[in-house]
Amino acid sequence: MARPKDLDRKPALLAEIVDYLLDKPLSGLSFRTLAEALAVSTYTLVYHFGSRAQLVREVMLAVSERQNYVVGAVDEETGLLDQHLENLHNSWRLSLDERSLQLQRLEFEAAMLESRDLLPDRITLASFERWHRAGVEALVKLGVPRPDAELEVRIIVVTMYGLHYDLIVTRDVERSTAAFERALDHYGRRIRDLAVVEQSRNG
Repeated sequence: MARPKDLDRKPALLAEIVDYLLDKPLSGLSFRTLAEALAVSTYTLVYHFGSRAQLVREVMLAVSERQNYVVGAVDEETGLLDQHLENLHNSWRLSLDERSLQLQRLEFEAAMLESRDLLPDRITLASFERWHRAGVEALVKLGVPRPDAELEVRIIVVTMYGLHYDLIVTRDVERSTAAFERALDHYGRRIRDLAVVEQSRNG
């Protein structure tokens, strides 16, 4: 009779694996090197994760979960522009520590690997779409027409991804933050104008 899996061991092991990858490439991940680094057997890794592909998938899921707090805050917005802008600002602030930068680096690498393999259920694409969907609904609550909301959210989300890339490459927090604040200011002005125009149309 097979021994039941230790349900507490897998999440703890996954957290150790993510920590191990903070200064390493995802592409070089293997059961053998990971087992040596974590002082566990390859059997333990196979037992909990099955295959390298499944292990990489679970790592990507764990990395993308860091966004849940901010996306959840956007989901709960009540139609106030200042609240929306503060949530985006909070997202930027949370991305500035070293751990967040390395997790973002892993996400970028995962996105390239997934786009190369053309997987049907790409985790990084789902993460991007979750951000986009939450933002669109937030702008619709503000009174922005949905077509404009779709475009404006894509612009600001892609801008933030680009500035995260800038942070990872240059480590210039001051200049990247200044660029983010300028982009967020322009975004806020456009959203305010779009909402006012829509309100005037509706009388």
